Amino acid sequence: MIRVGVVGGSGYTGGELIRLILQHPSMELDFVYSRSKEGEKISTCHADLLGQTKIRFTKKINKNIDVVYLCLGHGNSLEFLKNNNFSKKTLIVDLGNDFRLKRDSNFNGRNFVYGLPELQREKIKSSDSIANPGCFATAIQLSILPLAQNQNLKNLRTEKDGIKLLRKKNNNFFVPTQEQKKFLYELSGLDYKKYSR
Repeated sequence: MIRVGVVGGSGYTGGELIRLILQHPSMELDFVYSRSKEGEKISTCHADLLGQTKIRFTKKINKNIDVVYLCLGHGNSLEFLKNNNFSKKTLIVDLGNDFRLKRDSNFNGRNFVYGLPELQREKIKSSDSIANPGCFATAIQLSILPLAQNQNLKNLRTEKDGIKLLRKKNNNFFVPTQEQKKFLYELSGLDYKKYSR
């Protein structure tokens, strides 16, 4: 069995991860770390896990765990790892954004691999540290990668030539202009007039 720890288990991401671990036939949940919920049942935060585990939130970690998932808010994983060392054999998976960029990927002798399997499957398999990509970035990358791999983005020089992918403004997603929509359809090989109604 793969012994797994979750750091930051009281939030939504931690809860979903705990649920998946508990259902996995080859994983055993060893600890769920939480600074604010120590001693409480997991189900106090995640009612859907009522009766699924007897493990309670703790402030103690097992430094020799096989895998640890960091489900901390953005910017908190780095601070946590500065204060908590894990075995060199422990696979660390950060679900925050602390190690996603190349300039931030090296920490304490570890090199965090950007964990997008469609882009870096082989590197992920052999890594001891993974920076899990965010959902927004993943959606953009998965839509752009095929275009880039087929050299279909090489003539884009400016935003006017290309696309403003999506951006968040006042908690609303950017809606492309008609010109940008046409461009997206053209890149995809679809007939804009046929599909834009």
